[in-house]
Amino acid sequence: MPVDMPRSRFEELVSEALDRVPREFAEAMDNVVVLVEERNEEEPDILGLYHGVALTERMHDYGGFLPDRISIYRDPILAMCDSEDEVVREVVVTVVHEIAHHFGIDDERLHELGWG
Repeated sequence: MPVDMPRSRFEELVSEALDRVPREFAEAMDNVVVLVEERNEEEPDILGLYHGVALTERMHDYGGFLPDRISIYRDPILAMCDSEDEVVREVVVTVVHEIAHHFGIDDERLHELGWG
């Protein structure tokens, strides 16, 4: 049974997950915005998505772009979890996973590291 959680509580969990990011990584995330959205209309089952150009792919002429975005999708996370504790864990994993994409870490490596 999916977890029933107010959007405000879910947003708190995302904020708390961001607070757990080590300072050196958080400081390197200049010009990145993290958003909570209900779902991705094109891929409704995904939990999160990084929209942007990874730091490892930026060239010397990179500039003048809108901020990179990390979307955390509330509905699929709540649907896959059976308790608030599971939601907390999944939000942390999803936030870390998408931040890692900002730093150029691909899905294969994230799975190897246990953040898949």
